[in-house]
Parts: sequence; structure tokens; C-alpha cells
Amino acid sequence: MDDEDGYFGDRVAATYDESSADMFEPSVVDAAVDVLARLAGGGRALELGIGTGRIALPLARRGVPVHGIDLSQAMVARLRAKPGGEAIGVTIGDFATTGVDGPFSVAYLVFNTIMNLTTQATQVACFRNVAAHLEPGGCFVIEVMVPELRKLPAGQNVVPFHVSPTRWAFDAYDVATQAMSSNYVEVSDGRAEYRSIPFRYVWPAELDLMAQIAGLRLRERWDGWAREPFTSESRRHVSIWEKPADLPPISAALPPDAVARRLLVSRTGIARGGETHDHTESGSGAGLPPPARSGRQRDLGAQRALGARDEG
Repeated sequence: MDDEDGYFGDRVAATYDESSADMFEPSVVDAAVDVLARLAGGGRALELGIGTGRIALPLARRGVPVHGIDLSQAMVARLRAKPGGEAIGVTIGDFATTGVDGPFSVAYLVFNTIMNLTTQATQVACFRNVAAHLEPGGCFVIEVMVPELRKLPAGQNVVPFHVSPTRWAFDAYDVATQAMSSNYVEVSDGRAEYRSIPFRYVWPAELDLMAQIAGLRLRERWDGWAREPFTSESRRHVSIWEKPADLPPISAALPPDAVARRLLVSRTGIARGGETHDHTESGSGAGLPPPARSGRQRDLGAQRALGARDEG
């Protein structure tokens, strides 16, 4: 692993676009950009794991101001080398905790990149970080695979996803911890090279709970960017969570229990000691507030590659 750039150093960055070629197809990119541009409205977009600019560059060409966060300077250098790349602001850092100047109308994390955070705690921290950057009524969008545990043969923990004369690739699962890894063996000039990249798979319902901890609520969930229905047979999902307009400010530094207490008071009017606070016209304080409106229309509208990550 490259110390500064994580698992996406110079060697990976040099061939990333080619190794992920299917994800750079216009039909794939345009569908995602359509949804994100509509959610942004006239506001700004924050991309977590912006990488080489797969999504950020076409979104910026639609007139949406985009800022990105990425740990890999090598990937960002590839973004900078592309037309329009120099105009996009990028902060180098861990997107689970790095703060930038906001607010944003939409934040997004696509092509399985949430799984690059390899613990549940860091995935929760990511949601809280995003919530702290969103404006009231803003949205957080995640595109991620549905864990493929149904493919595991009884008693085994490996699912192959590529087999050819010179390349083998497989995912290994630890169902006790939700840890997984994507593993690659490549043969060149009679020599084999092996590398492995760790991830943490995450279920849709688990993401919903992380969103709730951060003060976000589910707005939409689809099978893909074309808004196909999400079903029990879906292999991936695009999920959109919204920050309610009446949510009290939440600091990304707050521990999860403090966030949960704040949400309880905001949504039910019940504080510690049984004191009740009026949050509705009737004073009942019951139920969730209606869907937020920000003053502009928020019309809603994986393939695996190296490292199962987006890179924008």
C-alpha cells in the first residue's frame, strides 16, 4: 500500500480510467450526472473520493460548482491533467472526517466508494461529516453494490468476478465482521503479481441507520441511476437521503450518542427528564416534519472495476 495515497497511488492512478473503462461510458456517466445536477439545482456539489474526475468534470460542465475530497494525490493529479480539471477545487484528506467550506446542496459518493471506509465507525463518521456540510434540504447520494453473499457456496467465503488466461479476480468475505477484500492475480511475461484491497460491505438498512444517526432521512432508493425500482433481486442501489430543513445544526465532531439525543429532542420534543418542547403548531411535537423544500426545485432525476471505487 502507498503510505500517502492509500491503495490508489501512482501505479493504480496511471491506468485507473482504462481499467474502469465501462464506468466511463457516456451512457453510464450521463445518467448519474443528470440526477446529481437536478439535486444540485443552483447550488454546489461535494464529491467524496473525486479521484480522476469521472463524475466531477461532466457535472461541472453542466454549470454545477463542484468541490472534491480525496486522499490520493496521484488520482487528483490525473484529474488536474484533464481539460477543466484545474478549475475544480480539491481538498486532500480522508473524506470521512475532512472539512471544507460549505454549505452544499448535494454531496455524493458513488461507485462503491463508501466501502473504502473499512470500519463501521468510519462509515458513520462519513455520514455525520456530510450532514455537517449540507444545507437544509440538501441531499446525500450513495451508489453502492448490494453485498453478494447469496453467491457464496455453503461453507466458502470467495466469489470470483473475473477469470481470463492472464488475470484472475475474486472477492473474499468475512461474514462475521463484514470485512471483504478484492483480490487480483495478473500474469505477465511468465510472472504473476498478486494484490489485495480491503473494503467493508454495508447493507441498505445499515446505511439508513447511519443516515438517521447523522440526522438524515431516506428520500429515494433505486436500482440504478435510471430510477429503476429497487427490489430483492437488485445487485446495487442508488440511495438519496435528505437533511430536514428544521434539523438543529450537527457538528461532525459530536459522538453518535449526542447526535441521537439531539435528534430525539428535535423530532419528539422530549428532552432528558421528561421536559417537552413545542416543535409544531399544535404543540404535540409528534411525528417527522414534512419533506423539506429549499426554495428551488429538487427534482429527482456497477459495475466493479479496480478497487470497486468511483473516482468521480
